[in-house]
Amino acid sequence: MTTQPQQITPEPGAASRLVAVIDIGSTSIRMAIAEIKANGDVQTLESLQQAVSLGKDTFTKGYIDTEATDECVTVLRSFREILQQYQIVDEGQIRAVATSAVREAANRDPFLDRIYVATGINVDIIDEAETNRITYLAVRGLINSEPSLNKSETLIVEVGGGNTEVLLLKRGQVTYSHTYHLGSLRLREMLEDYRAPVVNLPEIMEIHIDRAVDQVRRRLSLEGSIKMLALGGDIRFACSRLLSDWSRKTLARLPVSDLSALAKEILSHSVDDLVRRHHLPYPDAETLGPALLIYVRLARAFRLRQILVGGGTLRDGLMWEMAIREAWTEDFHQQIIHSALQIGRKYTFDEAHALHVADLCKKMFATLRREHRLAPRFETILVVSALLHDIGLFVSNRSHHKHSQYLIMNSDLFGLGARDLALVGMVARYHRRTYPRQTHEGYANLDRQSRVAVSKMASILRLADALDSGHVQRVRDVELTVEPGAFVITAGDHANLMLERYALQQKAQMFEQVYGMKVVFREVG
Repeated sequence: MTTQPQQITPEPGAASRLVAVIDIGSTSIRMAIAEIKANGDVQTLESLQQAVSLGKDTFTKGYIDTEATDECVTVLRSFREILQQYQIVDEGQIRAVATSAVREAANRDPFLDRIYVATGINVDIIDEAETNRITYLAVRGLINSEPSLNKSETLIVEVGGGNTEVLLLKRGQVTYSHTYHLGSLRLREMLEDYRAPVVNLPEIMEIHIDRAVDQVRRRLSLEGSIKMLALGGDIRFACSRLLSDWSRKTLARLPVSDLSALAKEILSHSVDDLVRRHHLPYPDAETLGPALLIYVRLARAFRLRQILVGGGTLRDGLMWEMAIREAWTEDFHQQIIHSALQIGRKYTFDEAHALHVADLCKKMFATLRREHRLAPRFETILVVSALLHDIGLFVSNRSHHKHSQYLIMNSDLFGLGARDLALVGMVARYHRRTYPRQTHEGYANLDRQSRVAVSKMASILRLADALDSGHVQRVRDVELTVEPGAFVITAGDHANLMLERYALQQKAQMFEQVYGMKVVFREVG
């Protein structure tokens, strides 16, 4: 079964370009170089990997020591030389990211500064939600090409050195995403504190793994048949050992019994033995056994006889993101909206009101495109804010806008990283009452561009919310126009819109200050 290439709509006049992605992980630094062709196809030209065990420092000492930092600098300098041979020198051609090993380090900022000064490579730390989003991008083509995955519930699992990512898809829609602090290297380092005999380590590992697996089972509501799609270097190694004819371009079916036997065999050897037997880098040999055991325990928990294995990597997702120039496709936009609706239902929101306000926001955003000059991705942020602006009522009627912000910022909303989620929370907060202030939580930490974007979106949300102040969706047939000095809202023939007119007068002030236009409300008939 061959993975179908993901189709990308190229920009007009677009030409082929060379790009590179770098992934600084817990046990190694990996780089992929690719050509993004004019038709949107991505062709990988070269893949490189160098073992550097950053996670060992972070997960035991809480910081990255000087020796490990110097190793990273050496590796990235060598990568930089290779990129120069490909004439990949502009910042826009390179995307470098770091995950949990750097994210959790107490000295992460000095570490990143050292990398930048020594190599000129700017490394972004991606949070757990962003990692989930990029993982989805890496496998969506594979999922779309396999009908059985679109029809069933599919659990996507990737065990890394620091964390285990879990995504649940129901009929192609992401319904759950979470990152568990159960990683192969983190687990091994924790077990070293027990100083237990090697023969007892698998049993001790199973106890810790099953504790996390129980959390996964409790948080998922699974119905009918379920499939598990496993990602990651360790499970790909298992496939190469157990399935001699497997290609990374195909979807493998791996019997759980065979995987269990291999995990048991791997765990029976010392790390030094694994390095010699399988020609593995030492950091990879350290994490192999624990990672395979995590996959086995998850599969057994869901009574699976086989698991699917795909070749998608974080680098594939990053490359796909660069191919679409970091735009959010309609498919991805819908995944985010689906996740937001789930959160709203969790907090028993007025769904009809939320959907109506979100629709009005979308129309206003489009009409005011020349005035706000915001990138298309902000439309998604505004729509999500509109859907969730009232969920704080679940906590209390008093200051519910503040409760909405808190609930949003502490939710697992698939597809939005911490920065975007913070914007959603603030836009939702400012749908009523006070204007943004420097003393408000999170607002003072925004750069000027983000603060202005929050004000532009929040003022639109206020207008949309006012047009459904009675929560009965009376204003459906609406025409929006921009006239000299005015934003005109023309409503269709309705019996009585006095409540909406009054609410609009009360909530239009912020919009008029931000956009410099009067809000004019007209009724037809």
